[in-house]
Order: sequence, then C-alpha cells, then structure tokens
Amino acid sequence: MANQIKDTDYLFLSTRVHVLQRALLTQERMDRMLEAPTNAEAAKVLVECGYPEMPVVDVDSINAALAAVRDSLYRDLNNNAPDPKLIDVFKLKYDYHNAKTLLKAEAMKTDPARLLVEAGRFPSAVVAESLTNGNFSALTAPFAAAIREAREILSTTHNPQLSDFALDRAYFAEMLQLAKDTGSDFLVGYVQMMIDVANLRSLVRVLRMGKNEDYLKNVLFDGGTVAVRPLLNAAASGGEFGAIYGVTPLAGAAEAGEAAIKGGSLTAFEKACDNAVMDYVSAAKYVSFGEAPVVGYLVARDNEFTAVRIIMTGRLAGLSTDLIRERLREAYV
Repeated sequence: MANQIKDTDYLFLSTRVHVLQRALLTQERMDRMLEAPTNAEAAKVLVECGYPEMPVVDVDSINAALAAVRDSLYRDLNNNAPDPKLIDVFKLKYDYHNAKTLLKAEAMKTDPARLLVEAGRFPSAVVAESLTNGNFSALTAPFAAAIREAREILSTTHNPQLSDFALDRAYFAEMLQLAKDTGSDFLVGYVQMMIDVANLRSLVRVLRMGKNEDYLKNVLFDGGTVAVRPLLNAAASGGEFGAIYGVTPLAGAAEAGEAAIKGGSLTAFEKACDNAVMDYVSAAKYVSFGEAPVVGYLVARDNEFTAVRIIMTGRLAGLSTDLIRERLREAYV
C-alpha cells in the first residue's frame, strides 16, 4: 500500500535541497569548464560544486570524483528522507547495471571489478555473492527474479543482449512500483516519462537499423503514458509516430526522432529526449517544500554527473569545444 506523503514530511529535506541547489553545475560553470585553458583548470571549477580536487586529471580520477560525490549525495538524502523508497528509485539503476556486469563476467570468466558501481541499494559484493551461492534472499524479490531470468537466458542463448532486455524490463517495472509505493504523483510521472523516453529511443533506433517487429517487442516496456501497441503499429506503418506523442511532453523529441530515422542527427534526438525530461522536473524548482524538490534535485545531480563526464572525457580525448557543447543537455539551474 502506498504511503500517504504529506508535503510537511519533506519540509526539512526540501529546504536543504533548495540550499544544495546553489552548488549545482550551472550553464555558466559548464561554459567555464569548456573554455578553461587546461584540463586542470576545468577540474578546478568542479571544486566549487563540492567535488574533490584532482591532482592528476585522467579518466580514473574523474570516475573517483564522481563516485565520491554520488556516495555522499545518497548517504545524505537517505539519512533525511521520510521514505527511503524515493531515493531508491534513483539508486535502482546501479543495482541493475551491476547485475548485467556480473552476469557477463560470469559467462566470460572475466573480472568485473572495474565496471562495478557502488551506488545501488545493495553493495556489489552482495549481488555477486548471491550469484555465487544461488541464494538471493538479500535482494528484493523483483530484482532476484530478474537476475535468475537473465542468467537463464544468457546460459541458454549465449546472447547478452537478450539477457540485458530481461533486466531492463524488470528495472522499469520495479522502478515504477517503487515510485507508486511512495505515493508521490510527481515521482510516478517522472518514472512514466523515463519509460516513454526509453520506448521512443528504442523505436527510433530499431527503425534506423531496420530491425523487425519481434526485435522491437523485446525493447519496449509497459508502464509509460504511451501504450506499447500504438508504437508497434507505428513501426509497422513506416515510423510515422508524431501523432502518438503529439499531446505529450515528448512531442518535440518525437519530431526529432522522425527526422533521425530519415538520416537526421541522432545526437539532436537524444538531446531532445533528455531536455524534455529536464523540463518536466524543472517545475520542482518553484515548489517550496514537499517531495518534488527532492526528486528534481536527484534528477539534476544525475544530469550533472553526465555533464561532468561528457566535458572532462571530451577534453581528455581532444574533442573540440563545439562538439562537446553539442552533446550537453540543459542544466537544471
């Protein structure tokens, strides 16, 4: 049964989040990172946002800085959230990422250590031990069932992509249920939009690759505001799906997707999807208190982590400022 959330339950945490927002990576700070004469100078801008200093700027130090800030973020919010499920919605993806990584490493007999992320609900070692001893009681029932199914698929088909599809389907289902359990309409709306975005992206990619309907069925997920069947019908009719999304917040992204199918920019389409999500959560900035500002802040931090990685790894790779800027999404603040 869903919790009955009151705005006042989140009075302390939402007030704290409004203060923490001041340290977010703003558009102005991103511009300074892009224009900085050296990678070291670009990294110094991140110190203003609470990131640790990087004596040496390389991929490992960037990953370590991101991990440190992410760990601090979740510990802080977990300690103060009236309902930890709200935070779990955002930690969930790291559990499923680790499950995918561990299953592939098990199948290929490789060491997964470098690819594991310690930001989920469960330490990666707990997930790994569950796989080793076959006892999944330490995990949630949906997560455990998804791992068993994905493992079976991988062992019988030797196709990691099919295994990933099973985990993705379970991920969205569990995320939506967690959101509903919090009783937050704003959070449920965010998760449904994430499902809609995932389905739109899959539709565009599948049509660009010329895959068949059976393949598409594997990569479309229930639970969004746009049903799966109309998307399958749109694919069968040649990819005219603008009308399906015309009355949704993804209307512009769908238009960019139709253009991408015909040879247009896939980057522009991906950016339109992410910006539509940011437009949805940005409304939370103007809510004085309640769970919505906390949700908005968590999405903003996720967006920030992606921006930091795009800017810093782009600089390390020697990409032009214009090319890096083209890949960046809208900032929350």
